[in-house]
Amino acid sequence: MRGKVLIVDDEPAVRDVVGRYLRREGFETIEAADGAQAIPLARDADLVVLDLMLPVIEGLDVCRRLRADRNIPIIMLTAKGEEADTLIGLALGADDYVVKPFSPRELVARIQAVLRRSAATPAADDVIRVGGLRINLATRQVESAGRDVHLTSREFDLLAFLAQRPGQVFTRQQLLDGVWDYTFAGDETTVTVHVRRLREKIEPDPMRPRRIKTVWGVGYKLDP
Repeated sequence: MRGKVLIVDDEPAVRDVVGRYLRREGFETIEAADGAQAIPLARDADLVVLDLMLPVIEGLDVCRRLRADRNIPIIMLTAKGEEADTLIGLALGADDYVVKPFSPRELVARIQAVLRRSAATPAADDVIRVGGLRINLATRQVESAGRDVHLTSREFDLLAFLAQRPGQVFTRQQLLDGVWDYTFAGDETTVTVHVRRLREKIEPDPMRPRRIKTVWGVGYKLDP
């Protein structure tokens, strides 16, 4: 088994199709039809596929509660026209999103990419010190001026990627390829939201960032 995935969607057909594709790839699956069912089931899951439009407890509230409980990877399912909710979900800590109608193969590829990143185990002494930060790649812990900084899985991946290449400028698409590990086109908005959220946690003044700099017209870099 590659891991256990919780599929949260009020449409049985969606749960059935996603579940069959995941099991075909060696995943174990559990299902929930509404937000109230999802929250306790998530404790036994390695990743959550979460529809935003849910009965009983809406998807954004489920995302918020799961993030408060543990740092479990979350991939949101959104409908066209839900851009505002998508941005809120990313800001709450979701790792990625897929817009309905979607390709089940694409969703499985994104799940595999998120779990592959989360399961990476660098050497125990692999610590990066850059830009006033101490980043432990093995324990996935970050310190700033001796203070622990709590990051989601994807925020840590983005920071570690930039910290391992200080001063190098990356476009949003390059960050999608390197951090999100996409083998297909992704939405660059995902990168923008994660950079903003990361700045809010590691910058003394997020409005005037000194660590993660914007290179206008190109992308981002971590200033050493």
